[in-house]
Order: sequence, then structure tokens, then C-alpha cells
Amino acid sequence: MNNKKKMNIAIVGLGNIGSYLYKFLLSNKKTLLKKNNCLPNIIYVSAKNKNKKRNLKISKKKWLKNYLDATKSTDVDIIVELIGGAEGPAKKLVFNALKNKKHVVTANKALIAKYGDQLSKIAEDNNVNLEYEAAVCGGIPIIRTLKEGLIANSISKIYGIFNGTSNYILSSMDKNKLQFEEALDKAKSLGYAESNASSDLNGDDVASKLKILSSLSFNSFINNSEISIEGIKEIDQIDIHNANLLGYKIKLLGIAEHKNGKIIQRVHPCLVNINSYIGKINDVLNAVIVDSNPLGRTVLQGPGAGAGPTCSALVSDLSSILRGNIKFPFVLSFKERKMLKFESITNKLFSVYLRLDVTDKPGVLSDITKIMSKNKVSIKRLIQNPFKSKKYSSIIIITHKAKNISISKTIKLLNKKNYLIKKTKIIRIEEH
Repeated sequence: MNNKKKMNIAIVGLGNIGSYLYKFLLSNKKTLLKKNNCLPNIIYVSAKNKNKKRNLKISKKKWLKNYLDATKSTDVDIIVELIGGAEGPAKKLVFNALKNKKHVVTANKALIAKYGDQLSKIAEDNNVNLEYEAAVCGGIPIIRTLKEGLIANSISKIYGIFNGTSNYILSSMDKNKLQFEEALDKAKSLGYAESNASSDLNGDDVASKLKILSSLSFNSFINNSEISIEGIKEIDQIDIHNANLLGYKIKLLGIAEHKNGKIIQRVHPCLVNINSYIGKINDVLNAVIVDSNPLGRTVLQGPGAGAGPTCSALVSDLSSILRGNIKFPFVLSFKERKMLKFESITNKLFSVYLRLDVTDKPGVLSDITKIMSKNKVSIKRLIQNPFKSKKYSSIIIITHKAKNISISKTIKLLNKKNYLIKKTKIIRIEEH
């Protein structure tokens, strides 16, 4: 237990989350003191725009003109970084804070994914905490689960839905029969998607979270190179419809597997069984599934974003520090962590969904099957749906498992054919 009865906090960044946290800490002082035997005391705040209208009462004494002053102050014990982004002010703040022996709590997934290894060493060298529960999956306590709850287990796989925006869009396309752009506009209007939602849609947000989870799960350094990333921008309403007919749902998954001493990290849309646990996670919810030994399968579900869930995670991290729990940011010490071998998905076996919109004429199907056969991709199921014009048809194929490289070669050859109206649509199938 921490011997201090009070720890001084500086909050840098007063957007929705920073403002929510500020009010929460002030209104729950007594409860947090009782639970942690230590008072979380906000002494400084800093934000890019001091004059921005906020529903907060903050004395002039608490405002820092220069956010980096928090890292130099001898009065500050903990710095909460809520600026965001892997570079610029956030990077400067966290690096300087740790070097100056300040504990750091952050919700910055991009920063941890890119610089987590460096930051963990600095934290370790200075005997301070780097806590980042809020960086991955909002209010779901997956980081603490991996660090503490599953510490006795050997993890073979971690996967799930890590982005609420993309999950809401896909769910909305399914439930309300919306096209992609319509679902995106609805997500923006409800505040589930930012005006620039590119990192959510192209898979980068999920990739950052997956890198962090993979490192924690497999006791490895963070790997930023060998990771396959695909987003959801190419998913059409017809693919949602076809998936339902075939007994599937489409989900954007992050998946990391450790097998035979090698790690494969991938982010892409997947067809999952309509009755599976992951297939039933809708709207803005996130879900994380961990396969480990001796425990088996662990499932965590909850809101993946928003001020409330993020604040819950931030306060959890703060409470750990208030209690005096000094621990390694990535479970093992920097010296004990390894750079394991990371592999691409080139030789991984997949069953896939293919949609080929083609001119309806003799010989087309025969040519498609020939190309597939030459590349050792076999057909498990085939459906041919003529368009209303009857000049065109949509061929839906579910394949047997084949190497990803063979599937890629097949698609490349098919896309060169003049009978194709548009490029072949491919979605991998995940059996859980």
C-alpha cells in the first residue's frame, strides 16, 4: 500500500474525456480515498485552448501555460496524458514525464503502439508506472487482465472486435439495410465516428490496439512491420446480404496468434458464424477473446469508446498507482522481453468468400474454375445469381482452405479478365 496519503495529478488535455475525468475525480474524492487509502489530488491542468467553453470550474492557479511544466514540477506525482497522437506534444510530454520520474497514465494507443518499448524501458529505469488501460477497448479491462488476471497462463491467441465505429457501421448495414456511406453518415451524426474516421475504417486503429495486445500476450517487443491490415470501406450491402444467406455475419477483427514460435498479426473483415459469440456483438460494443492454457477461453465484452468507459479505465490505472503498485508496463522487464519471429499471412490457410460480378455468357464459369484449379484453390460452395437485366450475374464462391498466396494469385488473374464488371470481392472466413 502507498505510504502517501495524497498524490498530486496533472491532467494534460481537456477534451470530452479530460473534462469528464476532471469532474469525476473531484466528485469522487472521498470514495477513491477510502478504496485506495490515498487521495487523488488534481493540482494542474493544461489544454491547447484555455478559453474554450467547458462546463468546468478551474482556478487560475491550476492552469499551466506550458504543458511541459508539469513534467518539471516537484509537486506532481502523476501526469495524465489525453492529448492524443503518436508524435508532437503527446510524445514530448510522456517521454519527459517518465524521464523526470513522474508516473504516466494515458489513453493514447497510437503512442503506445509506436513507442511503447522505448517508454517502458524509461519507466522501468526510473521506477515509475506507465499505465495505458484506456488505450485499448475503452472500458474493457483487457490490459489489466493480461498483466495480472492471466499471468499464470500461456496465451496462444487473442482476437476480437476492437473498434466500435466499424462495428456500428457493419451492424447498421445489416440491421437497417444501409449502404456503407449511409451507415457512416449515421455513425457521424450519432457521434460514433469522427468527421475524419479514416483510421477506424482502414483498420489502423485496430492494428495499433492489436500490436499492444500481442506484445502483452506473447511477452514480445511490439512489432510494427509484419502485420496485414485491411479495412471495411469495400464492404457492400450485397456482401452483408450474401453473408446472412450463407449463415455468416461480417465483422472487422484483429487477430494475433502464437504458433510454433512464430506470431501472425492481422486485421481484416471476416465472415464469422451467425450463431458464434463474436457474430452477436453489435453496435458500438467491443469484445476480446483470449485462448490460453491452463484456463482455456476468456471472453470480455463492453463499450469500446466514450467518455464514461474511458474514464473508468483511466481511474483504474490511477488507483493502481495510488495503491503503490509499481510494475513493469509490459508484464516482464525490458531485458526479459524478446523479439519473437513475426510472419506475414502469405502461407496461412484460409477459406474465403469470393464475389465475382460478371457478364452472363457461356464459358465464364468454366474459365473461373480453371484459374482457381491451377492455383490450387478449390470450391466448397457456389451460388450464381443473375442480375435483373439478365446480362450480368453475381457468382458467389466459398472456397476450401488454401494458402493466402494462392488465393491472392487467383484473384490477380481473375481481375484481368474482361468478363469481370468490377474487381473480385474477397472476405476471409474465421471459424470460432
